[in-house]
Amino acid sequence: MKLNTIDINGKKSSIEVLDTFISDKVNKKLIDVVLYKTIANFKGRKAKTKQKNEIVGSTAKIYAQKGTGGARHASRKAPLFVGGGVAHGPKGELSYKKRKLNKNEKKQSVASLISEKNKQNELIIFNDFKNEIKKTKEMNDILKKLDATNSLVILDKTSKENIIRSVKNIPNVKVTDINHFSAFDIVRFKKIIFTESSIKELEKRYA
Repeated sequence: MKLNTIDINGKKSSIEVLDTFISDKVNKKLIDVVLYKTIANFKGRKAKTKQKNEIVGSTAKIYAQKGTGGARHASRKAPLFVGGGVAHGPKGELSYKKRKLNKNEKKQSVASLISEKNKQNELIIFNDFKNEIKKTKEMNDILKKLDATNSLVILDKTSKENIIRSVKNIPNVKVTDINHFSAFDIVRFKKIIFTESSIKELEKRYA
Protein backbone atom coordinates (compact mmCIF):
# COMPACT_ATOMS: atom_id res chain seq x y z
CA MET A 1 0.00 0.00 0.00
CA LYS A 2 1.20 3.49 -0.86
CA LEU A 3 1.06 6.28 1.71
CA ASN A 4 1.50 9.96 0.96
CA THR A 5 4.34 11.80 2.71
CA ILE A 6 5.04 15.50 3.15
CA ASP A 7 8.16 17.51 3.98
CA ILE A 8 8.69 20.72 5.92
CA ASN A 9 8.16 22.80 2.75
CA GLY A 10 4.88 21.10 1.85
CA LYS A 11 6.34 18.97 -0.95
CA LYS A 12 4.48 15.67 -1.34
CA SER A 13 5.77 12.21 -2.22
CA SER A 14 4.89 8.63 -1.26
CA ILE A 15 6.27 5.50 0.40
CA GLU A 16 5.28 1.84 0.21
CA VAL A 17 4.20 -0.05 3.33
CA LEU A 18 3.04 -3.62 3.94
CA ASP A 19 -0.65 -4.38 3.50
CA THR A 20 -0.48 -6.47 6.69
CA PHE A 21 0.45 -3.33 8.59
CA ILE A 22 -2.01 -0.85 7.12
CA SER A 23 -4.99 -2.50 5.47
CA ASP A 24 -8.61 -1.82 4.56
CA LYS A 25 -9.87 -4.12 7.32
CA VAL A 26 -10.37 -2.61 10.77
CA ASN A 27 -10.98 -5.04 13.64
CA LYS A 28 -13.31 -2.89 15.75
CA LYS A 29 -14.21 -5.71 18.13
CA LEU A 30 -10.54 -6.22 19.02
CA ILE A 31 -10.06 -2.46 19.46
CA ASP A 32 -12.98 -2.35 21.92
CA VAL A 33 -11.53 -5.24 23.94
CA VAL A 34 -8.04 -3.72 24.07
CA LEU A 35 -9.31 -0.27 25.07
CA TYR A 36 -11.58 -1.77 27.74
CA LYS A 37 -8.66 -3.67 29.28
CA THR A 38 -6.29 -0.69 29.03
CA ILE A 39 -8.72 1.77 30.66
CA ALA A 40 -9.61 -0.76 33.37
CA ASN A 41 -5.91 -1.18 34.21
CA PHE A 42 -5.44 2.61 34.38
CA LYS A 43 -8.13 3.04 37.01
CA GLY A 44 -6.78 3.93 40.42
CA ARG A 45 -8.22 1.69 43.12
CA LYS A 46 -6.42 3.01 46.16
CA ALA A 47 -9.40 3.20 48.55
CA LYS A 48 -9.11 0.60 51.28
CA THR A 49 -10.93 -0.15 54.51
CA LYS A 50 -9.75 -2.50 57.25
CA GLN A 51 -11.26 -5.92 57.41
CA LYS A 52 -12.10 -7.57 60.73
CA ASN A 53 -8.80 -9.47 60.79
CA GLU A 54 -6.78 -6.22 60.29
CA ILE A 55 -8.13 -4.39 63.36
CA VAL A 56 -5.62 -4.18 66.21
CA GLY A 57 -7.13 -5.08 69.59
CA SER A 58 -8.30 -7.85 71.85
CA THR A 59 -9.80 -10.97 70.32
CA ALA A 60 -11.54 -11.89 73.61
CA LYS A 61 -15.26 -12.60 73.56
CA ILE A 62 -16.99 -9.54 75.02
CA TYR A 63 -19.37 -11.55 77.23
CA ALA A 64 -20.67 -15.08 77.68
CA GLN A 65 -22.44 -16.76 74.78
CA LYS A 66 -25.56 -17.53 76.85
CA GLY A 67 -27.40 -16.17 79.88
CA THR A 68 -27.07 -12.43 79.24
CA GLY A 69 -30.33 -11.93 77.39
CA GLY A 70 -28.45 -10.11 74.64
CA ALA A 71 -27.37 -11.18 71.20
CA ARG A 72 -24.31 -13.36 70.99
CA HIS A 73 -21.08 -11.60 69.99
CA ALA A 74 -17.43 -12.39 69.60
CA SER A 75 -14.86 -9.57 69.92
CA ARG A 76 -15.24 -5.84 69.41
CA LYS A 77 -13.56 -6.22 66.01
CA ALA A 78 -16.87 -7.21 64.40
CA PRO A 79 -18.28 -4.74 61.80
CA LEU A 80 -21.30 -4.22 64.06
CA PHE A 81 -19.25 -2.20 66.57
CA VAL A 82 -17.74 1.28 66.28
CA GLY A 83 -14.04 0.85 65.64
CA GLY A 84 -14.52 -2.62 64.21
CA GLY A 85 -13.79 -3.82 60.69
CA VAL A 86 -15.80 -2.77 57.63
CA ALA A 87 -17.87 -5.42 55.92
CA HIS A 88 -17.60 -5.55 52.10
CA GLY A 89 -15.57 -2.32 51.89
CA PRO A 90 -12.99 -1.49 49.18
CA LYS A 91 -9.92 -3.69 49.50
CA GLY A 92 -7.25 -1.59 47.83
CA GLU A 93 -5.31 -1.82 44.61
CA LEU A 94 -3.70 -5.21 45.19
CA SER A 95 -7.02 -7.03 45.43
CA TYR A 96 -7.92 -6.24 41.79
CA LYS A 97 -6.51 -8.36 39.01
CA LYS A 98 -4.82 -6.65 36.07
CA ARG A 99 -6.42 -7.52 32.75
CA LYS A 100 -3.72 -9.05 30.59
CA LEU A 101 -3.03 -7.97 27.02
CA ASN A 102 -0.98 -10.37 24.92
CA LYS A 103 1.49 -9.14 22.31
CA ASN A 104 -0.68 -10.17 19.38
CA GLU A 105 -3.66 -8.20 20.70
CA LYS A 106 -1.50 -5.10 21.15
CA LYS A 107 0.01 -5.34 17.67
CA GLN A 108 -3.26 -6.00 15.85
CA SER A 109 -5.15 -3.27 17.70
CA VAL A 110 -2.45 -0.69 16.87
CA ALA A 111 -2.45 -1.79 13.20
CA SER A 112 -6.26 -1.55 13.07
CA LEU A 113 -6.31 1.93 14.63
CA ILE A 114 -3.60 3.23 12.29
CA SER A 115 -5.58 1.78 9.35
CA GLU A 116 -8.70 3.57 10.60
CA LYS A 117 -6.80 6.86 10.95
CA ASN A 118 -5.56 6.42 7.39
CA LYS A 119 -9.14 5.91 6.16
CA GLN A 120 -10.23 9.07 7.95
CA ASN A 121 -7.31 11.07 6.47
CA GLU A 122 -5.94 11.64 9.96
CA LEU A 123 -2.62 9.85 9.41
CA ILE A 124 0.33 12.05 8.42
CA ILE A 125 3.71 10.74 7.28
CA PHE A 126 6.37 13.42 7.58
CA ASN A 127 9.88 13.35 6.17
CA ASP A 128 12.52 12.81 8.85
CA PHE A 129 13.57 15.95 10.70
CA LYS A 130 17.22 16.10 9.66
CA ASN A 131 17.77 19.65 10.91
CA GLU A 132 17.27 20.81 14.49
CA ILE A 133 14.22 22.95 15.24
CA LYS A 134 14.76 24.90 18.45
CA LYS A 135 11.83 27.30 18.56
CA THR A 136 8.40 26.22 19.76
CA LYS A 137 6.76 28.84 17.53
CA GLU A 138 8.36 27.35 14.41
CA MET A 139 7.19 23.84 15.29
CA ASN A 140 3.73 25.09 16.22
CA ASP A 141 3.44 26.78 12.81
CA ILE A 142 4.30 23.48 11.09
CA LEU A 143 1.59 21.65 13.04
CA LYS A 144 -0.95 24.39 12.27
CA LYS A 145 -0.26 24.05 8.53
CA LEU A 146 -0.95 20.32 8.83
CA ASP A 147 -4.08 20.97 10.93
CA ALA A 148 -2.43 18.77 13.58
CA THR A 149 -2.65 20.89 16.74
CA ASN A 150 -4.16 17.86 18.49
CA SER A 151 -1.82 15.05 17.61
CA LEU A 152 0.34 12.11 18.65
CA VAL A 153 3.81 12.51 17.12
CA ILE A 154 5.73 9.22 16.82
CA LEU A 155 9.36 9.87 15.91
CA ASP A 156 12.51 8.00 15.01
CA LYS A 157 15.56 8.53 17.24
CA THR A 158 17.27 11.23 15.14
CA SER A 159 14.11 13.25 14.53
CA LYS A 160 13.23 13.11 18.22
CA GLU A 161 16.62 14.54 19.19
CA ASN A 162 16.21 17.34 16.64
CA ILE A 163 12.73 18.58 17.56
CA ILE A 164 11.94 17.43 21.11
CA ARG A 165 12.80 20.82 22.64
CA SER A 166 10.51 22.70 20.26
CA VAL A 167 7.47 20.44 20.52
CA LYS A 168 7.34 19.23 24.12
CA ASN A 169 5.66 22.43 25.43
CA ILE A 170 2.90 22.57 22.81
CA PRO A 171 -0.48 21.73 24.41
CA ASN A 172 -2.53 18.77 23.08
CA VAL A 173 0.54 17.29 21.41
CA LYS A 174 2.33 14.19 22.69
CA VAL A 175 5.79 13.29 21.41
CA THR A 176 6.99 9.70 21.68
CA ASP A 177 8.70 6.88 19.77
CA ILE A 178 7.56 3.47 18.51
CA ASN A 179 8.36 1.82 21.85
CA HIS A 180 6.30 4.09 24.06
CA PHE A 181 2.76 4.48 22.73
CA SER A 182 -0.39 2.38 22.96
CA ALA A 183 -3.76 1.94 21.28
CA PHE A 184 -5.19 4.23 23.94
CA ASP A 185 -2.80 7.04 22.87
CA ILE A 186 -3.92 6.72 19.23
CA VAL A 187 -7.58 7.08 20.26
CA ARG A 188 -6.88 10.10 22.51
CA PHE A 189 -5.52 12.30 19.73
CA LYS A 190 -7.18 13.41 16.50
CA LYS A 191 -4.14 13.19 14.21
CA ILE A 192 -1.27 10.68 14.19
CA ILE A 193 2.08 11.85 12.80
CA PHE A 194 4.88 9.46 11.88
CA THR A 195 8.23 10.20 10.31
CA GLU A 196 9.26 8.00 7.38
CA SER A 197 11.88 6.21 9.49
CA SER A 198 9.55 5.64 12.46
CA ILE A 199 6.78 4.09 10.35
CA LYS A 200 9.32 1.87 8.62
CA GLU A 201 10.69 0.77 12.00
CA LEU A 202 7.16 -0.05 13.17
CA GLU A 203 6.42 -1.83 9.90
CA LYS A 204 9.28 -4.29 10.51
CA ARG A 205 7.45 -5.61 13.57
CA TYR A 206 4.54 -6.62 11.35
CA ALA A 207 6.67 -8.22 8.62
